Amino acid sequence: MSKLPKKDVVIVGLGWTGSIMAYELSKAGLDVVAIERGPWRDTAADYNLATAPDELRYAIRQDIFLRPAQETQTARNTRDQEALPIRKYGSYLPGNGVGGAGVHWNGHTWRFLPTDFNLRSHLTGRYGAAAIPQDSTIQDWPVSYDELEPHYDFFEKVCGISGKAGNIKGAIQAGGNPFEGWRSDEYPTKPLRMNLAQNMFQKAATDLGLHPFPLPSGNISEAYTNPYGVRLAPCTYCGFCEWFGCANYSKSTPQTCVLPALMRQTNFEARTLCEVTKVNMSADGKTATGVTYVDSDGREWEQPADLVLLCAYQLFNVRLLMVSGIGKQYDPATGEGTLGRNYAYQTNVGTVGYFDKDVNFNPFAGAGSLGMMADDYNGDVFDHSGLGFIGGANLNCTTTNGRPISNRPTPPGTPRWGAQWKKATAETYGHTTSVGSQGSCYSYRDNYLDLDPTYTDRLGRPLMRMTFQYKPNEVKMAAYIADRTAEVMRAMGPKQMVKGNKGALWDVVPYQTTHNTGGTVMSSTPVDGVVNRYTQHWDVPNLFVAGASLFPQNAGYNPTGTVGALAYWALDAIKNQYLKNPGQPLVQA
Repeated sequence: MSKLPKKDVVIVGLGWTGSIMAYELSKAGLDVVAIERGPWRDTAADYNLATAPDELRYAIRQDIFLRPAQETQTARNTRDQEALPIRKYGSYLPGNGVGGAGVHWNGHTWRFLPTDFNLRSHLTGRYGAAAIPQDSTIQDWPVSYDELEPHYDFFEKVCGISGKAGNIKGAIQAGGNPFEGWRSDEYPTKPLRMNLAQNMFQKAATDLGLHPFPLPSGNISEAYTNPYGVRLAPCTYCGFCEWFGCANYSKSTPQTCVLPALMRQTNFEARTLCEVTKVNMSADGKTATGVTYVDSDGREWEQPADLVLLCAYQLFNVRLLMVSGIGKQYDPATGEGTLGRNYAYQTNVGTVGYFDKDVNFNPFAGAGSLGMMADDYNGDVFDHSGLGFIGGANLNCTTTNGRPISNRPTPPGTPRWGAQWKKATAETYGHTTSVGSQGSCYSYRDNYLDLDPTYTDRLGRPLMRMTFQYKPNEVKMAAYIADRTAEVMRAMGPKQMVKGNKGALWDVVPYQTTHNTGGTVMSSTPVDGVVNRYTQHWDVPNLFVAGASLFPQNAGYNPTGTVGALAYWALDAIKNQYLKNPGQPLVQA
C-alpha cells in the first residue's frame, strides 16, 4: 500500500452531498479530495443530445447504474430466512459515477412535514402511545423543521426548483400546498406547464374537496442562474428524465448545479474509478485518520486526512462503517447497537385508468417531475383515529414519459405477446394515465442491515445483508391510500380502471423506488443512533455522515430535498463550529 500526502478533507462519493460539501469546504480554503468509485460523468461528453435519449441503453440495459459485480447486497424478508445475493438490481437502482443517483433521478424535490421531524412525540401526544405499532422503532429527529428551513431554501435555490409555495412565513398561498411547513421564500422558478392528465387530476381532486398543487420539480421551467453562478436551461419535456442524464442542462443534478463551480476550485481534486474500502482509525479508535482505497488497476492507496466525510449512497455509507469496524452493530434480538438500525424504504400504490380514444394524454411530452399532487392524506395531515394505522402518502398524477419500449400499458386480460398484444398497445397508447402515491415507511425492530455471514465481494469483504418486509401498519396504510387514488381516478372519468395493492413481502425484482433510508440514524443520544444532530459520528468526532442513511424513518416524500438540507445543515456546523475546535464533539454524549 502506498501512502499519499495528507489532505484537510477526504470525501467518499461525489454525488449530491459530496459535491456540495466539496465546493463549500474548498471555498472555505480547505484542501479537499473526493474519491468516487465510478467514472467521471459530464453533461456535454456523456449526455449530449445525440446519445442521451437512448431508452435501450439507459432504461433497459441500465448503463449508468451500479453493477452487482461492483457491489451488491444479500436480501431476505425475515430473520429465519437465508439471505441470497441480489444478482441484478431491480427494486432500487443505485447510481454509479460522479453525480451518483442525482444523475438519473426524476427530480421530485420535497420538504418533509414539520410533524415528520417530531414524529413519535407528535403521534403519542395526539393518539396515545398505543397508536404506535408495538415493534416500531420510529423516533424523533434531533433537528426540527424550523432549524432546517433555511437549508431547504438554499438547496432549492441551488437546484432552481420549479414550484408554487403554499405557505410563506405562515401565510397560506393560493395554488400551493396548504399543508406544507412554512417557507421563507417562493420557489426559485415557476411551476412546469401541465399536461392534460394533470389538469384532469386537478379538477377531479378539487371536486372531491382535496387541495391539488404542482409537484416541486427539479426539471426547470425557465432559464435560471443559481447562487453558485451556474446557469440552467428550461425543460423541453422530452420524457427522458428518470434513468437518464439530462442533455439539456434542465434537470437539477450535481452536473448542472454544483460541479461546474466546484471544478474551478484549485484546492479540490476528484479521483474517479477508485473504491474506498475502509475508513482508517487511530490506535485508540477515537479518530479517523483517512481512508484506504483501491484504484482501477487494483493498487491500494492510503489517503490520510484530518476530516472524513461519508457522502456515498445510503446503503454504502452503512456498509463502509460496518467493514471499517466503526460503531456497534445493531442486534434485533436485544435491541442493542445502532449501526444498521431503522432501515426503511417507501410504500407506493396507485390506480391506472384507461380512457376513450378521444382523450389523448400525449405522454411523450413529459418530464420526470411533471405532475399535480395532493397532500390531504400525507403524514398526519388527516385524522388517523380508528383507521388502524399511522403514516400516509401524497397522491400524484404525473406524466413522465411515453418511451416506446417500456411505456406500453394494456388493459387486464391482454396477452403478453402476439397480435392481440400489438393491437392493445396501439389502441391504448396515449389514452392511459394513473393516480399514484408516495407513501411513508416506518422503522421496525426487525427491519435492519448487517454483514452477511456467508457472502463476500471481489475484495473479500462481507456483503451487507438486508432484512426487510412491509409491516401490517404499512399494508393497511397502502390499502387506504389505494382507495383514495381510486376515488380520484374514478372522478377523472375512465372507461376502465385497475387499483393496485401492496403485499406484505418486499420483492427485489420489480423496480419500486431507490429511496432506501436509515442505518446510520441521527439521534439525540448515542443509544438511539450513529451520529449526533450535526451528523457527526458519536464515537469519532472527525467523521461526518451525509445522505438518507441519517433518516430515523421515511416519510411520504422523496428524500432528496431533505438530504440536501441536511448537507447544508452539517456544513454550517462544520464551518462555524467544528473547524474552530477540530476533533471535538459538537454534542456532549
